[in-house]
Amino acid sequence: MAKLRITLTRSAAHRLPAQRKVVKELGLGRVSSSVVKPDDPAIRGAVLKIAHLVSVEEVKD
Repeated sequence: MAKLRITLTRSAAHRLPAQRKVVKELGLGRVSSSVVKPDDPAIRGAVLKIAHLVSVEEVKD
């Protein structure tokens, strides 16, 4: 199964509370922090809500 590397490129400060919550639930803290998550519909949906704050790349196993 493929995985996604999600990197926070813009700050979540001064954003909607729902967007800040998604950033925190994905495990992203500071700008330039990144996490590797499985590529599933739940993660894709979360990334879609904060697409303007993150960059996503596919990681091969």
